[in-house]
Amino acid sequence: MGLFQKHQALERHSLLLTVGILVVVAIGGLVEIAPLFYLENTIEKVQGMRPYTPLELAGRNIYIREGCYTCHSQMVRPLRDEVERYGHYSLAAESMYDHPFQWGSKRTGPDLARVGRKYSNEWHLDHMTNPRSVVPESIMPPYAFLSDNTLHFDDIADHLKTLRFEGVPYTDDMIENAKADLVAQVDPDADYDSQDALVARYEEASGRKGTITIGDFDGDRTRITEMDAVIAYLQMAGTLVDFSTYEADDLSNRR
Repeated sequence: MGLFQKHQALERHSLLLTVGILVVVAIGGLVEIAPLFYLENTIEKVQGMRPYTPLELAGRNIYIREGCYTCHSQMVRPLRDEVERYGHYSLAAESMYDHPFQWGSKRTGPDLARVGRKYSNEWHLDHMTNPRSVVPESIMPPYAFLSDNTLHFDDIADHLKTLRFEGVPYTDDMIENAKADLVAQVDPDADYDSQDALVARYEEASGRKGTITIGDFDGDRTRITEMDAVIAYLQMAGTLVDFSTYEADDLSNRR
């Protein structure tokens, strides 16, 4: 009873109560936050993760520019209905090189975390040009103008440099060859040496093969368009980690 009476005295003095609340919150915050300062990285690296190729990065920038994240999330939650619909739940490591990340919180349209290689380039082109031609009930606006817009990538190396400053492991070799790598990925007729160099640079960073998709994404071989970049980005989404072999506790999936 004595302790209860002392607590009543605290409740009747707003200043003392405020100080008490702040002390309790501060202690709880220190207990949760302080250990993080002793960790080099709070995200476990998973085999397969790599930085975006220049073309994928350009497509991601356009994805953000057009506000696609306002209707599409990129995070499959560990719930049965989501896993059955979209695939394996998202890992924190899959967003470790995202600045900013695209998790989202609203789904006017479906989640896109696992959309990579689920549909053909032609399907994506039709869907971006006229969404209702492939999904009749879609309320997504058309983005046909992306096929008319030539992709400007003279400054793509600067984008890689900026992301390296943020901690993305782009090498000097990747930055120096950024423009050449972008062209090599979108041109299936490019010389094999250029394509092999692109694949070698990014698959070495990935730690596994088959993570680079090369092709004419928008069907127009005469020029590189913003549509090429966006489709390249979408075709990569969710394909870097091999979930057919992934096990959370298997050390071979970590680096």
